[in-house]
Amino acid sequence: MAAVFDSPLLSPFEALADYERRSLAHVAGMPEQIEAPGLWRGIGFRIGQRYLVSGINEVNEILTPPALTIVPGTRGWLLGVANVRGNLVPVIDLKQYLEGERTQITDASRVLLVRQAGGSVGLLIDEVLGQRSFSEEQRAEAIGEDDEHYGRFVGEKYPLGEMHWGQFSMATLVRSPDFVQAAA
Repeated sequence: MAAVFDSPLLSPFEALADYERRSLAHVAGMPEQIEAPGLWRGIGFRIGQRYLVSGINEVNEILTPPALTIVPGTRGWLLGVANVRGNLVPVIDLKQYLEGERTQITDASRVLLVRQAGGSVGLLIDEVLGQRSFSEEQRAEAIGEDDEHYGRFVGEKYPLGEMHWGQFSMATLVRSPDFVQAAA
């Protein structure tokens, strides 16, 4: 017990970093993979029967579908704007934008908040499936996207278990001319 009191006082940041280091050492599963070089991590989500993953750095926040104010004169896939902590955020039905089919909102539905030029945009999806990690070996086994609706945004699909996860580029989406032009 005396050894604990002999250590120098840690700054709040150092204390949090120490807590994180110690908690990661006790994570169930394989903690050695958390910082493994060559490991790509992303947020997994579902649109219909399609499993997608976007880089962790591309998704800023995950929200339950917020209350919306409809914006007249816009395309059908622009569901409206939401007030997210004092900021007006357009909310897009991603399935309707990509496939032309409206998303049925359920208890599992979520909105992914993605940063774009001039602010953020919310993307309605069917379900968030948590964090997914892909090794260099899985990425080497990736296959191309064959669906024309997704081909502009999904570079490759990675095998993970029985499924293939399409790597969805949020950056490419928010820079697409037809995505930016939501006026009808």
